[in-house]
Amino acid sequence: MTETKQKPMNTLFTKENYIWMIIGALVIALGMVLMSGGKNENPAVFDTNVVYSTTRVTIAPILIVVGLLVEVYAIFKKPKQTA
Repeated sequence: MTETKQKPMNTLFTKENYIWMIIGALVIALGMVLMSGGKNENPAVFDTNVVYSTTRVTIAPILIVVGLLVEVYAIFKKPKQTA
């Protein structure tokens, strides 16, 4: 009987891909937390500086988009070739 050696199956993602995915998820989560923002001291008063702050309107959405781009990079990143 001849024995046939089976090649190990290549996984779709490597450890490095998963690390990049976790980094992207953390950046997205940080953007979501920043977007939720703070609260008014007096709920009866509408303070536009708190609701429309630079953090909520500009920085948080940029972080979310950057996190999504990191996720796309993590998905399409090819593993390094081993000899």
